[in-house]
Amino acid sequence: MLKHNILLFFRNIKKNKSTFLINVIGLSTGLACVLLICLWVNNELKVDGFHGNEGLLYRVIEHVQFDGNSITTWKETSGPIAEVLVDEMPEVEYATPVVPGSWFGKISLSAGENNLKAEGNYVGKDYFNIFSYGLVIGDKDQVLSNRNSIVLSKDLAIKLFQTTENIIGKVVEFEQEQQFLVSGVFEGTPSNSTVQFDFALPFELLEDKPLGVDSWGSLGPQVYVVLKEGTNIEELNKKVAMIVKNRYEDSTRSPMLVPYSQDYLYGTYENGKQVGGRIEYVRLFSVIALIILLIACINFMNLSTARASRRLKEIGVKKAVGAKRKAFIYQFLGESVVMTLMALAVALVLVVLFLPQFNIIIGKQLVLDFDGNLVLLILGITLFTGLIAGSYPALYLSGFNAVTVLKGKLDSSLGELWTRKGLVVVQFSLSIILIVSVLVVYGQVEFVQNRNLGYNKENIVHFKVEGKVKKQLEAFVSQVKKIPEVDNVSSTTHDMVGHNWSVGIDWEGRDQDNPVSFQVAGVDYDLIETLGMEMTSGHSFSRDFGSDSTGIIFNEKAIKAMGLKDPIGKTVRFMGEKKIIGTVKDFHFKSLHEPVEPLLMIMMPDAVKKVMVRMEAGKEKEALAKIQDFYQSFNPGFPFEYEFLDENYQALYESEQRVATLSKYFAGMAILISCLGLFGLAIFTAERRRKEISIRKVLGQSAAQVTIMLSSQFAKLVLVSILVALPIAYILVNNWLSGFAYRIPLQIWYFLGAGLVALAVAILTVGSQAIQAANRNPVNALRDQ
Repeated sequence: MLKHNILLFFRNIKKNKSTFLINVIGLSTGLACVLLICLWVNNELKVDGFHGNEGLLYRVIEHVQFDGNSITTWKETSGPIAEVLVDEMPEVEYATPVVPGSWFGKISLSAGENNLKAEGNYVGKDYFNIFSYGLVIGDKDQVLSNRNSIVLSKDLAIKLFQTTENIIGKVVEFEQEQQFLVSGVFEGTPSNSTVQFDFALPFELLEDKPLGVDSWGSLGPQVYVVLKEGTNIEELNKKVAMIVKNRYEDSTRSPMLVPYSQDYLYGTYENGKQVGGRIEYVRLFSVIALIILLIACINFMNLSTARASRRLKEIGVKKAVGAKRKAFIYQFLGESVVMTLMALAVALVLVVLFLPQFNIIIGKQLVLDFDGNLVLLILGITLFTGLIAGSYPALYLSGFNAVTVLKGKLDSSLGELWTRKGLVVVQFSLSIILIVSVLVVYGQVEFVQNRNLGYNKENIVHFKVEGKVKKQLEAFVSQVKKIPEVDNVSSTTHDMVGHNWSVGIDWEGRDQDNPVSFQVAGVDYDLIETLGMEMTSGHSFSRDFGSDSTGIIFNEKAIKAMGLKDPIGKTVRFMGEKKIIGTVKDFHFKSLHEPVEPLLMIMMPDAVKKVMVRMEAGKEKEALAKIQDFYQSFNPGFPFEYEFLDENYQALYESEQRVATLSKYFAGMAILISCLGLFGLAIFTAERRRKEISIRKVLGQSAAQVTIMLSSQFAKLVLVSILVALPIAYILVNNWLSGFAYRIPLQIWYFLGAGLVALAVAILTVGSQAIQAANRNPVNALRDQ
């Protein structure tokens, strides 16, 4: 029987080539999409999960209460908390403060004639006991014990010394100012690490700088700990929550420990509660994978049951000679699984072809590595798809009555007809939901990229302050201003696109029970003018006012949080006494996921880390060339590396941009697969009704009337799909938009547009086949017996 069934399977393929091709194309496309998503999801779930201390590795975060009720969560804390955790908490094995390299950007390092830029972290002495970055040379307990030590990645060591052998104790120059001795070499940071750095320096080096990293009053450094086995994290967190309150006059700050490996996927908090993070995208694309797979399976079900009449004699004869229903079920399920295996072969070819482009879109380097887990996953998905796709046809075809089918009649029940229509409705409903999602995601991404931020990010280039530029910043800035294509120049400690560091300050009338945390931007003259910010009162920092060196400027949110009226001229206490000289209109210096926070600006020309240059619109290329020439002559030995501020801002929404792009492609695939099924059903319907069509044409109906008749039944199904899909789509996209503090309104055209797109595509798909059927010569069909 097995040989017989195999022979029948291939005969049916030969007899129904169009159905076979549609099924294979639909299933292979769906499987290819699912496999790509599975590779991405698997990679996302493994991010930061490679550390040997994974189950015991935690990060310190802080919940800060504002206005007596709302809670903001910081991923940063006070630097001294690391030492307290080790000294006073017996449950803690290791703890380290970390100031990430993003604070300072890439640093110029030199060894002999080699001069390059790299990014490094300032870390505590137990950093390599906590994180598994593969220290290949050096002792974990000693590599950072000396203030003059530097630990290099393997790649950086080769770039500087052309080898990793016998380099311990060799000198590396830091910005041609300070010398460090190589104390160790680590393997490097793997691609699935959220932390990427090239070297590590002792954290103690920053305690001598005016950054507040050793202050209980500032929130800047990150702190990580490794706990001892058997630690009760809930009990430990009760003690950790009191650390700041017992040492600093701030009852609103509550630090706590959270698992480090979960921070990447579950790092979003609202009002002190964990509400998700990137795990939402993992879930989203997992659902999309299931949707695409389901749509492909529905195609198979519909086409298999629609063409049941082609297998009437086979089923009738087998039943007449005693074949049981169970045997038919096994036969049809087996055929479905074999068909899916064929589709899998095509899908794997598609994955290999499109994986490089997929990697570009997602910003990863995924590989189709056939390890045991991946093979089991692929086979599991294939078997699942084959069984799901073949289940309804198997039950449907095996249930025919032997006498009826031998007479050549197929009694299409009302239930079977409605099931087939229902499957088409499900297909298109899912596709419409995806289309709405794409439109809304694209709308939100465009909104955040084009929103008025309170400053002008266009035509701004920035680069690091280092070397001679740092020592003679005023002279450098004044010369750059003379370049004809440059509109203005200034400098700042703030990146303008993220969190810098936060402090508490004091002022007359401050509510002791409701402290306010302020973002700090150290600036130089002309920054407000260079960035095109708007002053709402007072004046910006100016050389015309000698007292500005001790002045301070707040944004509107800060003034409101402080409860000050007529703030100009009032005094606050921060790094000494400062007089308020102006207020600036609120501007966004973080992503639109978060509301504007209180911010203060003070003159800190000695601490600035970035030069901001506004170039004349349309002359950016000429301006950059002249800035580079001058920089290299003014600051020899330091490579000129720059970034555009608008590109930095767009990078804040990298995840959303990738979701938008991927959603676009996957929605397109869903529509394509749905239309393939509709196309197959249209072919079958036209064949089944060819005599009816011929009689109608003989009786005087035009080709246009016949086309409308054939297309209308499918158009009605798509209209039902629209009615089903739009309410569900509204709920889903509204929930996604709730993650933004600033969002687009949900306009009706998002939903009507998606419905019209689906309807138009469906009509074109069915209409093309309907037109072809309507224009056939009716004589040929009427001659058939």
